[in-house]
Amino acid sequence: MTSRNSNRPRSTATAAGRGPLRAVPQNATAGDVTALWAEQQFAVLKVHETPEYGSPAWVQLRAEDPRRAAAVIEAAELWRRHRAREDWLDQLLEEDPKQWFAIVTADADAEAARIAPMLARRPTNAELAARQQRPVPRPVTASPGWPPVAIPGRPGWWRHCIDGQQTDLPYRTTPGQENSA
Repeated sequence: MTSRNSNRPRSTATAAGRGPLRAVPQNATAGDVTALWAEQQFAVLKVHETPEYGSPAWVQLRAEDPRRAAAVIEAAELWRRHRAREDWLDQLLEEDPKQWFAIVTADADAEAARIAPMLARRPTNAELAARQQRPVPRPVTASPGWPPVAIPGRPGWWRHCIDGQQTDLPYRTTPGQENSA
């Protein structure tokens, strides 16, 4: 079983006892009365922990188990609060769209503020792409007075510098060069 105390209906008044509510504030709304009634039921049932309504633990409870009834009351109260908030937000959207937007995006704004420093330290996609680019290879160039250079990708071919011109030949010795060894 899971403790659902954080979602349990609560109000400032304590209404313990069976029967109708005895102390209802004068300007209480229907939702206030319902919340007081739900709190009274929890006090009467003497339930401290309830399984989540509809969960396997709830289904396994006997019909006369007070935790079963408490879970139903808790679920009903949570749904009532959810609907009240949705109705309030719908009304607020019509009356003050800027305030509505501020309320519905408050959690996202807080999360964005929390992760912004971490995101600022991460490289952008452009920076990552730039890191992955290889530099353009330098062309193979034979130098005058030096031995010929093997050409990458063409096995057996050599680049020679003959009369200042780059010439590819299938052999390593340059015509007209003596072997100095």
